[in-house]
Amino acid sequence: MKKFLAVFMAAIFVFAFAACGGETESASDSGSGSSAADAEEKYVVGICQLVQHEALDKATQGFKDALIQELGDAVEFDEQNASGESVNCTTIINGFVAKDVDLIMANATPALTAAAAGTDTIPILGTSVTSYAVALEISDWTGTVGGNISGTSDIADLAEQAALFPQWLPEAKNIGLVYCSAEANSVFQVEEIEKELAKLGLNTQRFAFTDTNDVTSVVQAACDASDAIYIPTDNTAASNAEAISNVVIPAKTPVIAGEVSICQGCGIATVSIDYYDLGVATGKMAAKILTGESDIATMPIEYAPNLTKFYNAAICETLGITPVEGFETIQ
Repeated sequence: MKKFLAVFMAAIFVFAFAACGGETESASDSGSGSSAADAEEKYVVGICQLVQHEALDKATQGFKDALIQELGDAVEFDEQNASGESVNCTTIINGFVAKDVDLIMANATPALTAAAAGTDTIPILGTSVTSYAVALEISDWTGTVGGNISGTSDIADLAEQAALFPQWLPEAKNIGLVYCSAEANSVFQVEEIEKELAKLGLNTQRFAFTDTNDVTSVVQAACDASDAIYIPTDNTAASNAEAISNVVIPAKTPVIAGEVSICQGCGIATVSIDYYDLGVATGKMAAKILTGESDIATMPIEYAPNLTKFYNAAICETLGITPVEGFETIQ
């Protein structure tokens, strides 16, 4: 009987040891699976673009291409377009916040202000924003927003843009400034270029529209009162460049544009940034934030690396304007 009990107890001990060994192996397998999952971290990036037009489209594409190059399949995009309506930006941003995305890219000023109002924890990168100080109402501007916001600016050299008038249109004395009064960055550019044009002895008059509904009538008024027109980097103007062209061409009123897509639609010349390059710069900033390489709170606003002089050969020919040397033809 004792021999039987000894054999029975030995069998139980072996079974128990085997069971413990199995549990240890399972725990080990589970741990290695968790490590693999951690190594394949995924990032969700929300993109809110104000409106569809060439400049903003290029900025978004450059942003995505740069992030994919840096992070590959580890990044997933939730890309949404607000169709030119600021209220839609708010709705889109609220959706990103509810989804708890890892980063928000706000393309254009209304998208940036909506994002800033929507979250103070999720990192926000703006692009195609002229002045962050104006957009975010920062009085003591140092070049860095701080908190959860940074990004890139699309401001060009306004003094150089003003100089296009005597270069291209030496007879023009009265310059109409056409812009959307609802876009704070457009107002800022108009205020600044007024100063530059005054230095050149040119007269200016503002012609502001509030939305797409009054673009045509405002542009017509500007044509009637001006020798030439200046249009800043204005999203409403960019998305209505064809409508503007349908007014300025018959009126034979030349337009100097703040950026290349507006120039392509209705202008004769511009000194412009490359919005794709601007998006790439923004995407590289995003990669550093997502991987923890950089702290967004300390990242200064970055600017487009290059400016290019463009002219619209077709419109120049139509208006009988001789191109100035040193400018590239818009393709």
